[in-house]
Amino acid sequence: MQIAVKSRAEEQFTATQKKAEQALTELEKTRQERADQIAKLKALRLAKEAADKEAAEKADAEKAAAKKALAKKALAKKAAAKKAAAKKTATRKAAARKNKPSELPQVHQSQS
Repeated sequence: MQIAVKSRAEEQFTATQKKAEQALTELEKTRQERADQIAKLKALRLAKEAADKEAAEKADAEKAAAKKALAKKALAKKAAAKKAAAKKTATRKAAARKNKPSELPQVHQSQS
């Protein structure tokens, strides 16, 4: 009878050990799945941050290019206005010279 009790106790101990081992295996499996999920989410977050940073840099570059183009356009407009003003002044001076009487005496021919 003592052998039977010992055998039964060993069986129970083995069964308990097996259940504990299965529980640890399940727990480790759950932990690994959670770690994989966290790693996946982290990778997605990092990829999104990188994409957002790239988009912000692109927007900044486009904004800078637009600002530069606007400044260039304003400079060209200013140069064109300056050129037009110079041309207008030159035209006025030429017209003034044309209308200005000559400093030399003019000889009028009489009509006979």
